[in-house]
Amino acid sequence: MLICGVDETGRGSAISGVWVGACILDPNNPIEGLRDSKKLSAKRREELAEEIKEKALSWSINIASLEEVETLNVLNATLLGMKRSVESLHIKPDKVFVDGNKLPDLDIPAEAIIKGDDLIPAISAASILAKVERDKVIKELHELYPQYGFDKHKGYLTKGHMATLEENGPCPIHRKTYGPIRALLEKQLELF
Repeated sequence: MLICGVDETGRGSAISGVWVGACILDPNNPIEGLRDSKKLSAKRREELAEEIKEKALSWSINIASLEEVETLNVLNATLLGMKRSVESLHIKPDKVFVDGNKLPDLDIPAEAIIKGDDLIPAISAASILAKVERDKVIKELHELYPQYGFDKHKGYLTKGHMATLEENGPCPIHRKTYGPIRALLEKQLELF
């Protein structure tokens, strides 16, 4: 039975889109050390991502764009990204395991598993692929907009990020429909 794991990263961020990984591991070519990507160092994630790409039977990384997040809302955009990731695998899995409690609309049997990124190796692999890819893009975004400190908080609304938003206002990659950013924009409009 071919098992596909699916996980996302960036859903809770205030910038850009959501990255989604899907992965079918090769049961005859195991990868040691797979676990929730947030519990691994950046260096270890990068090493594992390369090993996953070499050893997996099939893998994909897709993005639910900023525009999709803004238009559909973050949950529906994430589910769309999950559907795309599964459908872009070059091998059709027999079953899909998704990290979390929501499932995309698939024509394959699927199951949502809370904390699945630490329980199911294929979900861990998908989590690692998505996180490594998103981190690369975040570095590029930091170079474009260094005043926001994306390299430190990855777009999540820390105190430092909120302070730079108060000072500079949102940039083009901020999610304008995200509550705190929308409130900031409304506050700025009141001043004019």
